[in-house]
Amino acid sequence: MSLPPARLAWLDALRGPAALAVTAHHGGWTFVPALYAVIDARVDLGTWGVFVFFLVSGYIIPASLERRGDVRAFWTGRAFRLLPLLLAACCAALLLAALGLVPLASGLGSRPLPLVALGNVTMLQELLNLPAVVSVTWTLSYEMAFYLISVALYATGQAHRSAGISLSLAVAAVPLGLLLPRAAIGRGDLLAALLALAVVAAVAVTALAGGRARTAAAVTGGLLGLALVIAGSRGGTWQGVIILAAMFAGTAVYRAERGEIPWRSAAVAVAATLGCGIPAKDDPGWAPALVLAFAAFGLAFALRGRAFPRWLTWLGVVSFSLYLLHPLLLHLVPGLGLYYLVLVPLSGVTYHLVEAPAQRLGRRLRKPENA
Repeated sequence: MSLPPARLAWLDALRGPAALAVTAHHGGWTFVPALYAVIDARVDLGTWGVFVFFLVSGYIIPASLERRGDVRAFWTGRAFRLLPLLLAACCAALLLAALGLVPLASGLGSRPLPLVALGNVTMLQELLNLPAVVSVTWTLSYEMAFYLISVALYATGQAHRSAGISLSLAVAAVPLGLLLPRAAIGRGDLLAALLALAVVAAVAVTALAGGRARTAAAVTGGLLGLALVIAGSRGGTWQGVIILAAMFAGTAVYRAERGEIPWRSAAVAVAATLGCGIPAKDDPGWAPALVLAFAAFGLAFALRGRAFPRWLTWLGVVSFSLYLLHPLLLHLVPGLGLYYLVLVPLSGVTYHLVEAPAQRLGRRLRKPENA
């Protein structure tokens, strides 16, 4: 069972502007840096966009997992939702770099290629201190950690504790951030490979096994996800843990909406995440972006029963393409206007040629375990 399209429209209405905010952040610094510096000093549009994405994921991902009631179907759905376009974008980036049209991603030549591929395919490269083939995929590492933790909570019957988890993470982020201001995971190839393979094994056993083996694998995966955020966040542990707290705050809103927890519990989770997250980064644009991301999420949630313009929800549908493809276009077009004239239609094309067929195939392969 999935959410009716009408209930998903407000999420798509958030995803589209969030993706455009990230594209504007990078496009502004590339094409109009003097003008954009004035904007960025007041609000970091990139931070605003990614935190809106994190809140949306927090709201919908555990809901999707629990409605389906099948972790194998969940991991299958995530794989076919994310990996086809991710692999296509990575291949395009490497091809364009080989042709000399875009610069090779920083650090790619200094680490073993199989290890870099493993890190990027598992979407954990940011937390393993490995180079990303496409720069913006750092956010997918936090998404992956959230998936691992959510599956662990579901498997152990603790998923309803979202508000408490969000509050605990937000409060813990401050001392953890002061103790670990930088990532503790270094550039050791063996450690990165072992951690990535451990996550792959945990996901595989969770998806394919049953009983105690599945539960043990899910818990192992969840602990690995949490440990990687704490020890591997390149932006600092404080920021990394706040990202997780924000995701679980989004989940708390979902649970309050369904009457599973009191609204005051969700409100405390949101307030704690904001209160502990605002000082997480010494950047004048960070705090306004964080506050405005929560405000935008709250406004869209309040309007969730309303109809949204079709063009806005369409942008949400193609938002993953907008997000992944825009870093490549920064080096291929000469100006900001042309950048968007190419990016938006191109994202529609890649959605219909890559994303949509892969999602349809994933839905055909997802079958309830007792069907």
